[in-house]
Amino acid sequence: MKTTKPAFVSCVLALSAVLVVACGGGGGSSRSLIQNKGSDTLVNVAQAWAEEYAVVAPGIAVAVTGGGSGTGIAAMINGTVDIANSSRKMKDSELELARGNGNEPIEFVVGYDALAVYVHPDNPMDEVSLDQLAALYGEGGDIESWSQYGVEVPGCSSDEIVRVSRQNNSGTYVYFREAVLGDRRDFRLGSRDMHGSKDVVDLVENTPCAIGYSGLAYATDHVKMPCVRQGEDGDCVSPSVETAIDGSYPIARPLFMYTAGEPEGAIRDYIDWVLSDEGQCIIYDKGYAPRGDVDCS
Repeated sequence: MKTTKPAFVSCVLALSAVLVVACGGGGGSSRSLIQNKGSDTLVNVAQAWAEEYAVVAPGIAVAVTGGGSGTGIAAMINGTVDIANSSRKMKDSELELARGNGNEPIEFVVGYDALAVYVHPDNPMDEVSLDQLAALYGEGGDIESWSQYGVEVPGCSSDEIVRVSRQNNSGTYVYFREAVLGDRRDFRLGSRDMHGSKDVVDLVENTPCAIGYSGLAYATDHVKMPCVRQGEDGDCVSPSVETAIDGSYPIARPLFMYTAGEPEGAIRDYIDWVLSDEGQCIIYDKGYAPRGDVDCS
């Protein structure tokens, strides 16, 4: 944790791993700054948490930046942030690196997300199976065109499927590879790899030939989300907060915060608040599933 002395924190500028608080006023009491970095899936709700916590605890400022789960975890291991946000579990190699630095990472599940499959709104596809997604995205896969799915997409005269994916520092990328492709299978070449969750949805919205995957919270009225089937005879389940909570959606995942060692003081208080009903109602409002039963009435 680092301490600054502005009268009121009104703007946070992020540059690489260094966070600078630039503010007007002076002479006020000191404010503690919690540095929070990582998952682009979580960045919107993390910013909402930070804004609300400034009201709950005026003496604490939470500076939030994205960059991907791997980026946040690396910064936590290196000691340049207090909390790493991640949409995947830490890898064994990351745990070993942290322990080599003398820190035992502490994991907190802060909610759940349904990883939605997105297509253009004019696309007639209504459902897709995990096997079909693996054949489309995975090495050695044989799906290349929309006609192989049995659909004709208006505005996609080439019939070629434009695969939209994430960059490999993304927790969403890692989770999709493990849950859909399998641990020992990698992505095939030729996809359009986007930096952020919103970028995936924006590209699909404007590209009739495209298909992509991203967090449910980034859904808009300008894209379509087919239901997803696990196995040939399984139910086809649509992504939603409810199906993420009950586990019926086949590619729902936990969302994490990590700290380097057991958090104390203001950091502990902040994480406890995120896990409280107040914090969990914020994640629910942003389109994610809370970690347990909460009363948000």
